[in-house]
Parts: sequence; C-alpha cells; structure tokens
Amino acid sequence: MKYKLIGLLLFALYSGMAQDTRSITKEEVLAKVMTGNNTLKMAQEDVLAAKGDFNQTNAVLLPNISVSHTGIATTNPLMAFGSKLNQEILTAADFAPELLNDPRQIEDYATRVEVQQPLLNFDGIFQRKAAKAKWNAAELQSERTQDYLALEVEKAYMQLQLAYKRVEVLEKAKETGIENKRIADNSFRQGYLQKADVLQVEVHVTEIDNQLQYAKSNILNASNYLSVLMNDGEIGTLKPADSLAVVYHTVPETDFSENRKDILAMQSATEAYRQMHKADQMAFLPRLNAFGTYELHDDEIFQGDANGYLFGAELKWNLFEGSKRFGKSQKSKAEYDKSKLQLEQYKSESQLELNRAKRGLGDAQNKLKLTKLALEQSAESLRIRTNRFKQGLEKTTDILMAETKYAEKQLEYYATIFQHNYALAYVRFLTQE
Repeated sequence: MKYKLIGLLLFALYSGMAQDTRSITKEEVLAKVMTGNNTLKMAQEDVLAAKGDFNQTNAVLLPNISVSHTGIATTNPLMAFGSKLNQEILTAADFAPELLNDPRQIEDYATRVEVQQPLLNFDGIFQRKAAKAKWNAAELQSERTQDYLALEVEKAYMQLQLAYKRVEVLEKAKETGIENKRIADNSFRQGYLQKADVLQVEVHVTEIDNQLQYAKSNILNASNYLSVLMNDGEIGTLKPADSLAVVYHTVPETDFSENRKDILAMQSATEAYRQMHKADQMAFLPRLNAFGTYELHDDEIFQGDANGYLFGAELKWNLFEGSKRFGKSQKSKAEYDKSKLQLEQYKSESQLELNRAKRGLGDAQNKLKLTKLALEQSAESLRIRTNRFKQGLEKTTDILMAETKYAEKQLEYYATIFQHNYALAYVRFLTQE
C-alpha cells in the first residue's frame, strides 16, 4: 500500500509538470530574446549613454544662454552710485560729496540675459569627434551583442533538444530493460536462469531509471536557461517544437574579416583615443569666444525702466598651467598607443579562434560519421543478442552489456550532433560581418 501511494504521488507530480510544459520554436525564442533580454537592453543603454556624451559636445557649436534676476540693497558708495547710474536716475545733486561719501540705502533689481558663443575652440572640435567615434563603437558593439545572443539562443535551444533526446533514449532503454526483466523472470521460474542473473537485470533497470531522472532534471535546467535569456517570468518546462537533427550548411569559405562588428567597434574606440590625443594637443592653441549681455535695471522688482547691452569677443591663450597640459597629452598618447596594440592583439586572437573553430568543425564532422557507424553496429549487435537471449542462448551479462552499449552510442551520437551543429554555428558567427 505504501509503494502505491508513493507511485500515485510521483505520477501526480509528473502530471503537473507535464501540464506546465509548453512547446516553443527557435524563432519564437530568438524573437523574445531580441526584445526582452537584459544583456541586450544594457548594451542599448550604453549606446544611449554614448549618444548623450556626444550631444554634450554640442556646446562647442551652440551658444550658452542664461537669464538671472538679482535684487540688492546697499549703502556702499560705489555700489549705490553705480546702481543709480544703471537705473538712469542719477541727478546733479547726487554728485555732492556728502551724498557720494555717505549715500542713503538704494535698492536695485536687475534682469540679466547673458550669451556666450564659442567661435574657435580647436580642442573642443576634436573632443566632439572623439565622442562621435565612441558613440559609433557603442552602436557596433550593441549589434555584435545581438549576433552573440543569436548564437547563444542556437546553443541553448539545441541543449534543450539534446536533453529531450536523452530522455527519449533512456525511456526506450528502460522499456527494453523491463521487457528483458520479464523474460528473465520467466526463465528463472522455468529453471533456465539463476537468481543472480535476475538481480543483474533488476539493477540494470534501476540504473537506467536513475539516469532518466537526471535527464529530466536537465530538461528543467535547459528550460530555465532559455527563460532567463528571454527574460520570461513564466515558470514551466519548455519543449522544442522540432527534434535535434544534423544541420547541413555550407561552411563559409571566407577567412577572418576586419569588417566584423566587434572589430569595427574596436577600431572606432581606437579612433576615439586618437581624437582625444589630438584634442589635448589642440589645447595649446588659443580660444576665441564671443559674449554679450543685456541688462534691465529698476528700483522695483520685475521692472525694467532702464536697460543696456554689452557685447564683444575674447581671444584667450593660456600659455602655461604648470605642465598639466603636457602630462595630459602624454597620457592620452599612451592610451592611444595602447588601444592600437589591443586592436592588433584582438585581431590576432580572433584569427586564432577562427582557425581553431574550423578545425573543431572538421573534427566534429569526422566524429559524426564514426558515431553514426558505431550506433548502427551496436544496434545490430543488440538485435542479434536479444533474439538469442529470448531463445536462452545468450548470457544475461552479455545482453545487459549490449543494451548499455547501445544506449551509450545513441547518447554519444546525439551529443555529437549537438557538437557538430554548434561548431558550424560558431564558425558562421566568427565570419559574420
């Protein structure tokens, strides 16, 4: 009775899990990843941040306009005289020495509009170019992130397919094991087998059942990983709409391309360092800026009976800042040189990775042929031994070994399909522009 209750409980749990299982295609996964993945969203935020840095450099071209309203009350002789002058209320009596030296309190409310317009800021122009290159690098890196996530979807989806294939193989192996146990029990009752042989068959079935439980756990693990990639809040088991099969695609003949998005992104980053170094060099040149102000003055708040304006231009050349600019230029030059070395190193490593991936694809293709042949041989061997075992002409250990080997060859074959398909997808990713 106890075992029946446990069996009913396990059946209920499995049925509940089966009800939560939903079918999904690779195209659906990819679409959800491209719209909901957090890694991709973060890359897009990096693009917006770089765009914001570039927009800040508009200050090199556009004017800086500010408006202020100030109110003061003063008995300071100079300020009082200037306030009356700004309000255009100065009279001859105000020039009396006693009033100039000891004026009465005067209020002044001033509205001031100030405009500053850059004309020639060479360092700012190159800083703007550097910000543009950084923005371009962020956009290219975001596009490369999309390509990488597409590869990761390919891999994760195939892992889910492989997990279901493992369950399928082990369930068939369990059915075969149960059938052989039935045959062994009949042979034992007829006196053809010993109890030890029957126990071997039972142990074999138990081992398969344990492997099957692990395989079902792998389905949940693969499903959870796909859900994380899709940023999907739904909890449940995913099932691929199609089964794992060999993908036949022409291997790209193209070699490593410098037009790959991540390479172009690094080139843009190097260009940004170059422009920053140029900006530091241009900081040694003078700057030319225009300026202008328009003021309204009155002795009452938010009034403006008197007004005046001022405009002009300033040519400023900061000749020496305690060697600060020399050190800054030296640092930016070192960063630029370092970025060039990093770019060359990345190109070399990318070429090495592509060569390794192509060799891995070739090895996977050869292994696929060998594992397929080994699977066919083990299937034929199991068929022959199973027929002999039913006739009592085969040892129990031999049939168990044949069953185990056949299951192993099936699992190895499907794992090789996964390796081959992923190796092909990886080579295409590395040659993708």
